Amino acid sequence: MSKIDIACIIDDDPIFIFGAKRMMELADFCESFMIFKNGREALNALAPLLISGNDIPEVILLDINMPIMDGWQFLDEFTQIETHKLITIYIVSSSIDPADMNRVDDYKSVTNYIIKPISMEVLRQIMLEMDYK
Repeated sequence: MSKIDIACIIDDDPIFIFGAKRMMELADFCESFMIFKNGREALNALAPLLISGNDIPEVILLDINMPIMDGWQFLDEFTQIETHKLITIYIVSSSIDPADMNRVDDYKSVTNYIIKPISMEVLRQIMLEMDYK
């Protein structure tokens, strides 16, 4: 399994962020993190990186229920930005609402829907999937 260079977490829950970062460190998941508390903050930071092609995360773990700009709004705008690098997006949410799970199908850029909390097994599966891309 190859280690991911940059992983991005977009989530407003500091407890989830702490736990996810710790799990990633234990799994030797990535070299570095980008952390954003809502979709607007993430979009403002990531858009210039996508345009320049520098320091683009390989994986984004995206919550859907956040203030200011939720995950769906983020996806709507983020997917309009042209990039030449593949970015793998996983929705990571506490929502078990089938409507949320089915809505993922509307976004070809989203690889999977993961129900919180994130586990070591899930991180290893992401790493395996990244090896095949």
